Amino acid sequence: MTDISAIVLAAGEGNRLRPLTANRPKPMLPAATTPIIEHVFDELLEAGVTQLTVVVGYGRERVQSHFGPTYRNVPINYVVQEKQLGSGHALLAAEETVSGTCLVVNGDQLVDRRIIADVIETHDAGADATLGLIRQADVSHYGGVILEDGEITEIVENPRDERNYRLNAGVYALEPSAFEAARAVDPDDGERSLVDAIAELIDSEAVVRGVVSEGLWVDATYPWDLLRVADSLFAAGTVPEREVADSAQIHESATLLEPIVIADDAVVGPGAVVGPSACLGENVTVGASAVCEHSVVDADTRIGVNATLVDCVTGRGVRVGAGSIVGGGPGDVHVGDRIHQDEPLGALLADHATDDGGVTYAPGTIVGSDARIHAGSTVRGTIGDDTEVQG
Repeated sequence: MTDISAIVLAAGEGNRLRPLTANRPKPMLPAATTPIIEHVFDELLEAGVTQLTVVVGYGRERVQSHFGPTYRNVPINYVVQEKQLGSGHALLAAEETVSGTCLVVNGDQLVDRRIIADVIETHDAGADATLGLIRQADVSHYGGVILEDGEITEIVENPRDERNYRLNAGVYALEPSAFEAARAVDPDDGERSLVDAIAELIDSEAVVRGVVSEGLWVDATYPWDLLRVADSLFAAGTVPEREVADSAQIHESATLLEPIVIADDAVVGPGAVVGPSACLGENVTVGASAVCEHSVVDADTRIGVNATLVDCVTGRGVRVGAGSIVGGGPGDVHVGDRIHQDEPLGALLADHATDDGGVTYAPGTIVGSDARIHAGSTVRGTIGDDTEVQG
């Protein structure tokens, strides 16, 4: 494949990541301190992609305003999926932007260049599609693939049986016949699935190949998974063990414990301890003698003096008051109508949540956007958007 075109699917919201996705789509959530989709772009370009088409929908202005018309001198062609009617529908929305063979990747999952390169190298004119696969013991929440002698004989969403599945990493090399298959499948609850299109190809006895790769693949399904995403980037060396922006201001008496990443214009005050496994976004301030450990702190957040954050995920513009404590997980987390037990989350504080200081967060607490927690409160469970909690 030369002059490689890639379609990046980035139109979805990420419902299970609410309240973090109340104001932006899942692809724009931070992987360490950089949007997930930016990591995807980097890996595509390093693998040799020369043209980018991005399918946007929910929160599309966040994607388009962040990247503009180009990324690293590669033009970006934006296609709008007006209604989020599935990955197959998103693929068809971008059909006119490509001709011949193209790559398709998910813009909301971390996938590294090795998987992309393996797919490019494996695909040839004899195949209608080639999928990037990884070995993973549990594929029950994703797409499972049965691979025999390099060809995929079955693809199953959320498999529950004990067969020897490989995980579908969401990296596809597709011929035009795949677009025809996407058109041919019957919508399920009004949505067209790209996986169903691949199954249609298999059923029609088209050649669908798979290549098992050792590359990094990580998905953030729930808010606490952003901690795991950052850990994976550190472990893989994708993010260096110590990355401190030149414009960051670190007081001489502060302590930085690796691995750590600190973005532009962040400020770390006297006596503060940041790390290990801490990610501070742009313009974050960590007050004097505060502690921030194993946390992903998004842009414009303020952490007050003597505050403690462990196993914490924040949105943008959060205010943590003086002496407030996020003591760390594990905790039971309520997401929708489910309770997830013993998850590694101290607390999630969504965009512009504010506490007035001296607040204690029970493990697994979720605080919605623009909520305000008054001084001295102890909070647990789920606090809704725009809620005010008295001490």
